[in-house]
Amino acid sequence: MSDTTLHGGEALAKAVEAAYAKGQTDYSMEPLVLEDENGAPVGRIKDGDHVIFCCRRGEREVELTEAFTEKDFPHFARPDMGRLEFAIMTMYHEKLKDLPIAFAPEQVQKPLAQVISEAGLRQFHCSESEKFAHVTFFFNGGVNQPFPGETDVRVPSLKGIPFDQKPELSLPEVAEKVKGAVDEGYDFILTNFANGDVIGHTSNTQAKIEAAAIVSKYVSHVAEYGKEHGYVVAVTADHGNIEKLYNKEGKPDVSHTTNLVPFIVLDPQGRAMTLRDGRLGDVAPTVLGVLGLDKPQEMTGQSLIASGNITNKKMMLIILDGWGYGTGDEGDALFLADTHGWDALLAAYPNCKLRASGEDVGLKAGKAGNSEAGHSNLGAGRIVAQDDVRMDNAIKDGSFSKNPVFLRFIENAKKGGALHLIALLTEKSSHGCIDYPLMLTQMAEGVPEIYLHVIFDGRSTEPGSAPALLRMVDGKLAQMGRGMIVDGIGRGIALDRDGNYARIQKAYESLVQGKAERYR
Repeated sequence: MSDTTLHGGEALAKAVEAAYAKGQTDYSMEPLVLEDENGAPVGRIKDGDHVIFCCRRGEREVELTEAFTEKDFPHFARPDMGRLEFAIMTMYHEKLKDLPIAFAPEQVQKPLAQVISEAGLRQFHCSESEKFAHVTFFFNGGVNQPFPGETDVRVPSLKGIPFDQKPELSLPEVAEKVKGAVDEGYDFILTNFANGDVIGHTSNTQAKIEAAAIVSKYVSHVAEYGKEHGYVVAVTADHGNIEKLYNKEGKPDVSHTTNLVPFIVLDPQGRAMTLRDGRLGDVAPTVLGVLGLDKPQEMTGQSLIASGNITNKKMMLIILDGWGYGTGDEGDALFLADTHGWDALLAAYPNCKLRASGEDVGLKAGKAGNSEAGHSNLGAGRIVAQDDVRMDNAIKDGSFSKNPVFLRFIENAKKGGALHLIALLTEKSSHGCIDYPLMLTQMAEGVPEIYLHVIFDGRSTEPGSAPALLRMVDGKLAQMGRGMIVDGIGRGIALDRDGNYARIQKAYESLVQGKAERYR
C-alpha cells in the first residue's frame, strides 16, 4: 500500500491541471469525481456511512451540512439516508446543536448585544448576506437568535455575476437601511461594509481600487449622517485585506493581513477626547461607556477613550470588513484609490490603531485576522479563543486523538460503512486545515474504507496551488498506507453562504451520486 497511485492525489492533481487549462480556478472549480475502470464513481457517500466535516468555522459550512442532516430539507430531492452518521468539527449554527460536534463551542458570556438588550435598549444589526452571520451569530457571542429588542436586517448579496464585476456589491442598499435605522431612532446601530474583504479576496487589482473608493464614499456619508442625527459614530475594521495588493512574488494578494486597523470616533457635540491604541476586544467596552452602561465583569477589554467624558444616548458602530492600514505606496489599494471621504474622516476626528490579528484576537501568534475572530472579539469585549487555537491545543496535548466523537465514528466505521472526511485543501485557512483529515486517517487504522473529499480553497491558498497540495497529501496517505482522495470541488460551490442551494445541490450530488466530470 505504499504506491502513491493507490491514494488518488496524483490523479486528481492532473484533473485539476486540466481544469486550469480550461480556465477554471480553485475557488470556483466544478466538481471532479474519480471513476474506476468500469466508469463507476469511487467512494460515494451512501446510507450507513460515517461522515466527518473537517471544516471548523461556521457560516460557510451550514448549507452543505443541512443537505446531509436536515430531515425536512426543502431545496432539492435527496435519497433516503436515515442511517448516515454526520459529525461537524465545530458548531456552525445554533440549529445544528444536536449533531455530533467534535469541538462544541464555548459560548461567550455577556456579549455587547446582550448587555444592550438587558438595558432595555433597541438595537439594529445590518449587513449584506455575505457578512450577515458576522453581525449576528459571531458578534453576539455564538447566539444565533436576536436578543430582545434587536432587529437584524440582511440585504441580499449579488447572485449570478462574479463579485469583482460589481465592486460596490450591495453597499448602497446597506447604507440606505442603516440611514433608515437612524431615522427610526435605534439606540445602537451595527453595520458591516463587506467590500474590503469580499473584493480583497479576488485577484482583480482594479476592482480592489474601485471598491476602496466606494467604501470611502459610503463610510463618510453614513458616518456623517449618523453624527448629524445625534449619534456618536465609531468606525473600525475586523482585519486587514484589501489594502495589500501584491504578495512577495508580485502576484495579486488575495489573503487577509496582520496589519493594524483603524478606530475613529465622531461625536455630534464635538467634545474634546483622546484615544489610545488597543485591540478589537476594547471596542465593546468603549461602546458601553458611551451609552452610559456598566461593563460586565466578563469583559476584560478597556475603553479606547483615554480622556474626555463622551456619553450619548445613541451610538453607531460601522465595521469595514477587511480594511487595514497599508504601506501607503503603489502596493496599497487605499493609497491608489480616491479615498477623499475616508481621508477626511481620519483628518477631522480622533482616531487610533487596533491590533486585529494573532494572539490579540485569540488566534495563533503571527496569524492574520479573519472576519469570525474579528467580529467575535468586537462583540465580546475580550479576547475570544478561536477554533484553530482550541484545536491546535488539542493536537498538542493529545486530546485530538482522544476526542470521543472521532473515536465513535472510527469504531462504527470498523463495523461497517465507509469513513468519509470532507476537508478544505489548505494549510492555513481559518475554515480548516488539511492536517485534520490526515490526523483522522492516521487514527482510523483498521477502517477498511477511508475516503477524502477535497474542497479547493482559492482564498487562503495561492491560486493554482491545489495540485502541489494534492501531491503532498497523496504522499502522506501513502506513508500511512490508507485513505484515498476521490473527488474535489471549489469552495465557492461547496461552501456557499448566500442561500444559493443550486450550488449546494451540485456539491451534494457529486458527493453522493457522482454527478460531475470524471477522471481516472
